[in-house]
Amino acid sequence: MKNYDVLIIGGGAAGFFTAINLAEKTKGIKIAILERGKEVLSKVRISGGGRCNVTHACFDPKELVGFYPRGSKELRGPFNQFCSGDTIEWFEKRGVALKIEDDGRMFPVTDSSQTIIDCFLTATRELNIDLLTGYSVQAVFQKDNSWKVDTNQGAFEANYLVFATGSNPKMWQLLAESGHRIIPPVASLFTFNIKDKRLVDLMGIAAPATVKVKGLKLEATGPLLITHWGLSGPGILRLSAWGARELAEKNYQFHIQVNWLTDEVSLADAEEKLSEIKRENAKKIVVKKCPFDFPNRLWERLVVAAGIALEAKWADLNKRELQALALQLTQGEFQVNGKSTFKEEFVTAGGIDLKEVNFKNMESKILPKVFFAGEILNIDAITGGFNFQNAWTTGFIAATEISNRISGN
Repeated sequence: MKNYDVLIIGGGAAGFFTAINLAEKTKGIKIAILERGKEVLSKVRISGGGRCNVTHACFDPKELVGFYPRGSKELRGPFNQFCSGDTIEWFEKRGVALKIEDDGRMFPVTDSSQTIIDCFLTATRELNIDLLTGYSVQAVFQKDNSWKVDTNQGAFEANYLVFATGSNPKMWQLLAESGHRIIPPVASLFTFNIKDKRLVDLMGIAAPATVKVKGLKLEATGPLLITHWGLSGPGILRLSAWGARELAEKNYQFHIQVNWLTDEVSLADAEEKLSEIKRENAKKIVVKKCPFDFPNRLWERLVVAAGIALEAKWADLNKRELQALALQLTQGEFQVNGKSTFKEEFVTAGGIDLKEVNFKNMESKILPKVFFAGEILNIDAITGGFNFQNAWTTGFIAATEISNRISGN
């Protein structure tokens, strides 16, 4: 049996960040990272399209928690201990400069996730942290005042455990058997599958819009992107995140209403605006030029969907046709039949019940000397670097607490 001061279970972002901070704070202790797969940091490698969206340029904890559908209340305290600015400083101290893009996302200036991976692996070697791949945890149980961990390659004993295994059903099941309540996982970031004549062959077209889910209090405003399978983009992803559980309960079968003029323009406003356009462009053909801020190809589809002929001039439109067009513009209804994963973002809502975790130090309230970091918790965020920030913050706090206990502080 191998003995360690701390065992980190999970070779992902949260696991490495916890181990490195712990080793730097408490010199000479024995730390190992146990990873069930052959490779480590695989999610870091593919995140942000291979560039790694490290964090987001939101530096106010009160504002930052607003990007987390689950965990916003619990993360306010932790973000006051370690926030986005601290993340930037942490990486810069290790030779990794980050840059801010127009939408606030932050990437390494190299635009390569390998830069982050190299940073972690280098620090791990320099700090003599044991990195053990191919070790699948089979069982965990208390032994006197320490913990025993059985794996497929032998047993370990450690004073402290940190679970940083992300959305791993096997680890959730193991922790459930040890007394923790697990919130069942559902997809959090996904796009809407829609088959509709209005969207056919418009792949790649994007436009700002407000989207509402009929029958639910779910609404989001942001760019919509028409794809091969339906609708995506920030507006849809925000809806999918905040409505993760409700939409799962509907088995991803529901109706949405799209306002292509955003919620600033109501149905009545649109009717009035169209009447004004009709007066000013009486002799012009309706489909030829979109009078609003979205692509003409989409405008043409909405005109046809309103029952207006392709050759019709504005002067030809009657009140019923103007009303039908206003309806398509502000309350266009689409049937959603299923979901698709958003790119490589495998984000899940679910995990360790947050009521069973002490967010002052990330320790389990059920299992003494067991800590959690990252997405193993029932915490998730929209895309933009926020899920990684959760990993950095919870990992840092767990490492700080364990270090203080070992050092007797």
